[in-house]
Amino acid sequence: MTNAIDDIEHAKVIFVIGSNTTEAHPVIALRIKKAVMENGCKLIVADPRHIRLCYYAEQWLRLAPGTDIALINAMMNVIIEEGLYDKEFVAQRTEGFEEQAELVKEYAPEKAAEITGLDPEEIREAARLYATTDPAAIIYCLGITEHIMGVNNVISLASLSMLTGNIGKSGGGVNPLRGQNNVQGACDMGALPNVYPGYQPVDDLEIRAKFEKEWGVELPERSGYTATDMMTMAIDGDMKALFIFGENLMLSDPNSKHVRKASSASTSSSWRTYL
Repeated sequence: MTNAIDDIEHAKVIFVIGSNTTEAHPVIALRIKKAVMENGCKLIVADPRHIRLCYYAEQWLRLAPGTDIALINAMMNVIIEEGLYDKEFVAQRTEGFEEQAELVKEYAPEKAAEITGLDPEEIREAARLYATTDPAAIIYCLGITEHIMGVNNVISLASLSMLTGNIGKSGGGVNPLRGQNNVQGACDMGALPNVYPGYQPVDDLEIRAKFEKEWGVELPERSGYTATDMMTMAIDGDMKALFIFGENLMLSDPNSKHVRKASSASTSSSWRTYL
């Protein structure tokens, strides 16, 4: 996230896309609802489903699944064509504006409407609301990232935020959410195999020395293994034991057949799984 969670309540427009926030991040959803009900924030929800946040939304964009880039590019098309972008911010703080403007020329709302299933005027209305209301925040979750084009989805949202000058201000920014709220906090606190708390890399000698001094222990020089790495290691016989606590790998792993194969290895005498 480019902004603190407290900033959500300072937003004057919030664009939620690919996030069933009330289900996956109920505390953050409360912040969004508070911004709308108490602070006059306008909410735009882009989601194929009618999620709970739609009841609070100024606009519900019911786009077809997987058409996020077409919608975002069309919004940028409108913002540029109508001169609604932050010209000073773009000139001073960004690169590649001309290339971006040329790219989104191909995504007039009428063309994007054919791809997304939305009405062209819906797209124009959302673009104008987002671009003319300051500050404007973007909040997204796995509905944006868990696609074959997930990286491009994120880049498009970053471009939309920069185009309107919403980076570096309270109540604005691009704010990704993890799959669940406990994942977000756990990663912040260093529950990843390659970083310490605050996303400080394990393989940085200076950082490792700092944590060894503070914690009073000797720390390994290399990163640990990811959950998907561990499944392969279990199959290959390179892992002797696995302690699973509060997790269902059959649901969270991208390849459930691979997990099932790894789990079946636990019937051998070579290693054990503890649930």
